[in-house]
Amino acid sequence: MNQYEEIKQGEKGAWVSIGAYLALSALKLGAGYWFLSGALVADGFNNLTDIVASVAVLVGLRISQKPPDKDHPYGHFRAETIAALIASFIMASVGLQVLITAGRSLFDAHQETPNLITAWVALFSALCMGAVYVYNSRLAKRINNHALQAAAKDNLSDALVSIGAAIGIIASQFGMPWLDPVAAIAVGLIICKTAWDIFYSSTHALTDGFDEKELKSLHTTIAKTKGVQSIKDIKARIHGSNVLVDVIVQVDPGLTLIESHRICDEIERRMGRKHNILSVHVHVEPLEERVGN
Repeated sequence: MNQYEEIKQGEKGAWVSIGAYLALSALKLGAGYWFLSGALVADGFNNLTDIVASVAVLVGLRISQKPPDKDHPYGHFRAETIAALIASFIMASVGLQVLITAGRSLFDAHQETPNLITAWVALFSALCMGAVYVYNSRLAKRINNHALQAAAKDNLSDALVSIGAAIGIIASQFGMPWLDPVAAIAVGLIICKTAWDIFYSSTHALTDGFDEKELKSLHTTIAKTKGVQSIKDIKARIHGSNVLVDVIVQVDPGLTLIESHRICDEIERRMGRKHNILSVHVHVEPLEERVGN
C-alpha cells in the first residue's frame, strides 16, 4: 500500500469520529440543557469542537492526496498539519467559552442539582468514544498515519472527559450541586489543554522542528549500514504524516560510482523497513583523510 492509499484509508477513521461526535454532542447538549447539567453541556460543546477538528483532519487528508505539482514539488502533505493548526484555534475559543459559562454558574446563588440521568448519558458516551478510540488507534497503527493517531488520542481524552463529567454529576447528588460546574470547569481546561497540545505540535512541525531522540535513532540506523564510514550531516523534518530525511555520508574514496550508489539504495531500504520513511535524500562524499600534525 503506497502513502496515498494509506491516506485514503485514514479517511475512514475521520468519518467514524465525525459520526460519533455528531450523535453524542446532540445527545449531551439535549440532555444537559433539559436535565440541568452544566458538566454534560460542557462535554457536549467539547464534542462540537471535536467535530470541527475531525472535519479539519478529513479536509487535510483530502488535500494531502493531491499529487506533486509545479508549486508543490514535495506534494501537499502539510495540509494535514495546517488543518490541525486551524482546529486548535477553534477548540481554544470554545474551551474559553466553556470556562466562562461554568465560572458564572459556579457563583450562581441558585444552583440546581442535575438529574442523575445525565450521569448515565455521560457514561454511555464514554463507552462509545472508547470504542471509537480502539478502532482509530488500530487503523492508525496499521497505516502509520500521524494525523489519525492524533485523532485517536483525542477520542481517548473525550472518553475520559465524559467519565469525569459523570463523576461530577454523581457527586453533586449528595447535596453539593456546585460540583457539577466544577466538573464543567475541568472539562473546559481539558479542551484548552488539548488545543494547546495540537497548536504546539503543529507549529513545531511547520517550523521544521524534529524530535532529537528520533533523529539520533535515524543516525544510528544509517551509521550501521554496510559501507558507511562516517555521517557528515543529517537533517529530518515532518511533512504531514511523512518524514523527509537529508543525509551526507562518507564512504571509502576507492569505491566506484556503482558501489557508492548501492550504499545509497541500502540506506533507503533500511530507513523504509525500520522507520517507515519513504523519502530519503542521500549525498555521498569520499572519506577525508586526516592529516597528522
